[in-house]
Amino acid sequence: MTTGDARRGEETVSLVAAIRDSIVRGDFVPNQRLVEADLSAQFSASRASVRAALLELTNEGLVERVQNRGARVRAVSLDEAVEICEVRMVVEGLCAAKAAERITAKEIKELKEIGKSMRKAVSNGDVLGYSQLNQQLHRRVREIGEQQTATQVLDRLRAQSVRHQFRLAMHPGRPSTSLPEHLAIIDAICQHDAEAAERAARTHLRSVIAALREVDQASTPVLAR
Repeated sequence: MTTGDARRGEETVSLVAAIRDSIVRGDFVPNQRLVEADLSAQFSASRASVRAALLELTNEGLVERVQNRGARVRAVSLDEAVEICEVRMVVEGLCAAKAAERITAKEIKELKEIGKSMRKAVSNGDVLGYSQLNQQLHRRVREIGEQQTATQVLDRLRAQSVRHQFRLAMHPGRPSTSLPEHLAIIDAICQHDAEAAERAARTHLRSVIAALREVDQASTPVLAR
């Protein structure tokens, strides 16, 4: 690989992250066209890197190609988001159970610290901080469980439903509801109780599904009669 190829590869990786973050934040909305020339100017990147980044994001399920119209942000319906959560329920339950079997004393201390920080974030009304800790907890559970295949599956699923997750994270009162669910996962894993850990993870994802439906219903305009 030449130096030029390596630079282009690094630029593409950085660009994928930048466009993904823009989709997560809502800067690019569902069904919005992603024009290569515009992205190239916005992110100061080559057209070749933009093309490669859009291909990668298409593989992740965040972008879709429309014949004769180029690329656009893929709109994930509520039904699809629910299906994704149902799959996550099974896979994250497995990861939690494996984590409970393999967790070390050092990792127990780490998870308890995350739980403590989550309590503090909710108490202080730090929604963004809580959301970041939420992601950190789920990631560490997967890592502790040493489930590489499951991690790959979950990363892709979470990327596809990221817009729904962002709306859910910002929903009033959601952190207070999900906090005890996360603490139950932590407690079960730290107690090496694989069955309880899997059950707690599944309970949490069922709650996520219910909340997704609630948020969607709240954001749907009611027609006057």
